[in-house]
This record gives sequence, structure tokens and C-alpha cells, in this order.
Amino acid sequence: MKTSLTKLEGLKRSLTVELPVDTFNQKTEKIIKSLASKVRIDGFRKGKIPAAILRQRVGGSAKSDAANEIVTETLADALTDVDVSPAAQPSLVNVDTENSDSFIYTIEFEVFPEIKVGSLKSLTMDQINSKVTKEDEERALQDLQDRSTEYKTVKRKSKEGDRLIIDFEGLLDGESFEGGAAEGFEIVLGKGTMIEGFEKGLIDIAPEKTVEVVATFPEDYHVENLAGREAIFKVTINEVGSPTEVKRDDEFAKKFGEKDFETMKSRMSKQMQVELESRLVQQNKDTAFTALLDANDFEVPEGSVSSESLKLQQDMESRMEQQGMPSKGKLPAEMFQEEAARRVKLGLLINKIATDGEIKAEKEQVDAKLNEMALQYGESAQQMIDWYNTDPSRLANIESIVVEDMVAKHVADQAKVTLSEKTFLEIMSPQN
Repeated sequence: MKTSLTKLEGLKRSLTVELPVDTFNQKTEKIIKSLASKVRIDGFRKGKIPAAILRQRVGGSAKSDAANEIVTETLADALTDVDVSPAAQPSLVNVDTENSDSFIYTIEFEVFPEIKVGSLKSLTMDQINSKVTKEDEERALQDLQDRSTEYKTVKRKSKEGDRLIIDFEGLLDGESFEGGAAEGFEIVLGKGTMIEGFEKGLIDIAPEKTVEVVATFPEDYHVENLAGREAIFKVTINEVGSPTEVKRDDEFAKKFGEKDFETMKSRMSKQMQVELESRLVQQNKDTAFTALLDANDFEVPEGSVSSESLKLQQDMESRMEQQGMPSKGKLPAEMFQEEAARRVKLGLLINKIATDGEIKAEKEQVDAKLNEMALQYGESAQQMIDWYNTDPSRLANIESIVVEDMVAKHVADQAKVTLSEKTFLEIMSPQN
């Protein structure tokens, strides 16, 4: 076998493989003979077709099959011979079956780039720290308490803490606007869930009364044409509900599936700490990886980017489908190209750093990550752990996450880091 590797544009390569023509001829003859007992031709009995006629009838397909088999059988050795590994499945671009001396085929493919990671010590990045305080735990308990509160209909005027059921219509310059009206809307006075002035205007109002409330949209309101504007709302109070007292006792805990209040409180505290730690790891990891990407520029295989882009597209379409928004075929793959390229590049960097630093996920670390994830599953936690442990490919995904976390920490440990403290709410807020 003779091999010749040619460098094309970027990461593309062309490999030409030359084999003795006898290899091809013998393979072709073997295939023709195997077809002799299967081919039917009018005027000849099955298995008695003359060789010349048989070659004339099936020779073309036999040559094609022979060529494909030879490529399959020799490709791995040919790649080894030139010491190269394709980034994706090679494409067969040319086959020469007419040469009297040799059988020649050419494949094209992309290779992974040679990565030289820049000095990690030259990186600068921000990292954040946080902790769960007693105030955070109290706020979480109060939230559970509020969610358990029941309301009894009363005939008196409304006051802070009451739940109102209202109909309203908002007007801007005397005209109604999209999203500015609702019927049977529930609001708890004092929670600050509505725009400024709205809740205040509904205090001390009797049931079945209609009032006009002046309220102002915030300057950074998400609907641009409403931001900073003052609106008048016509509000009808359908019902005033007075909250019933909810005690923090064992009966309260049982509403959330716990046997007693102290167990619930302890589990909640642990859950908050785990969720905070998970969010911190993710945010710090993202920051570290962004700094790593900014400092290391190199080409990535187009095929790998296309595959990742398609995966992102399919994932997005699947999520939208689950939310009742069919989008298959409506999302162009191009909109995912930038993120796909980033993921491919980052994956190569992580793999390089992990390999060079001999960073591996030990069983104890994988088990710890599984147990951390299982906290989200309550009574089904063990079932979730078993689901991963019974399939090596599923477990490999967890191992990858652990390695990512370890590489991110390794990068941050080497870099120049500015550490800042943030509150639990700052870390757990949606924008973070």
C-alpha cells in the first residue's frame, strides 16, 4: 500500500491510497462469483450464465461493491500509515478502477487542530463567592408559609396582606394597550408584584367597588413602548380574601412531604446550600472558560461545528415543541453556528488541559456529583442514580461534567483572580 497525504485549506486533508490492481480484480471476481447463483437472466438457467455475459450484466455493480469493500478494509491502516486521525467520517471523493497497474482511491477529511494552550498564569478573571445566611433561610421558610396561606372571603375593606380577585383595564392616553387587561386576576397586597402605585391604590377599597388607579411603569420595563409611562387602570374588586394564620409546625411540614418541621427545615437548608454551590460552580466555570477562550484562538473543524449546530437546533426545537410552540424546520441552523463553534473550541481546550494535566474523574467524584443532582428528585433520587449507573454512556456524561468542573478550577487556580462576595439572592436571581 502506498499513501500520500496532502494538506488542503485550513484543517482539511486529502489522502490518496494506492493498492495493487490484483487486489481489486480478485475482490471483483469474488463478488461476481457470489452473484452467479443469484442473478436471473432470460434464456439462461439460474447458476448457468456464461461468465462473459455475467460480467457484462453485473460487472459494473461488482466493481463498485469491490471498491467500497477495499476502502472499508484498508482505510484504518492507511490513516495509521500517515499518522493522522480524522475529526469526522472521511468522504470518498475519487476512485480509479480503470488503472491497469493500481487501484487508487482518494478521501478528504478534517483533522483536529494542534492546540498549544497559552500560559494560564497570564489569565485574569473574576470569581464569586457566597453563602446561605439565616436571613436567606428565613426568607425561604416565609415563602413556603406564604404559598400555604389560605384566604377567607370577607366583606370589609382591603388592607395589606389581603388577596384580591380583580378585573382591570389599563389605559394610556385614554386608549387600552396590549397586555393591559385581565379578568379574575389574583393579587396579594404588599407583595410588590405589580408596577409602582398599583397595589397602593387598591388598599382600603370595599368589595364590588370600581376604582381608578394611577401607576407608572419602570424605566427599564421589558416592553419598550410602556417603559417609564404613567397609566390609568380601571379596577373592579370582585373579592377580598383575608389570610388565615399558618403555623410553622409538623402539620405545616407534612404539606411538603416531610415528617416534621425540623426535618423539613434541615433538608431545606441543605438544599439551598447545594443549589447555591451548583450555581456558583457554573458561574465561575463560565467565567474561567470565557477567559480561556479569549486567550486561545485556533481553527476548529467545520464538520464538528455543523454537527454541534444541528444538535443545538434539534434541542431548541424539542424544547419549543414541549412548550406547545412547534418550530421544526423554522429555525435556521445558522443561528446556532456561533454557539456551536464556541462549544467545539471549548471542548478541545478542556480535553487538552485535562490530558496534559492528567485530570480524571474518580468514582468518588462521580458518585458525589450524582448524589448532588439526586437532591432535586426527592423520593425518586435513588431511581435517578440507578438510571445513570446502569448505562456507561449515561455515566460518561456525568464524568464529563466532573472533568469540566475540575478543569475550570485548575484554570482559576493558575490565573490572576479577583474574588468578590455576592448574596444568595444575587446568585440565584434569574438573570444570573
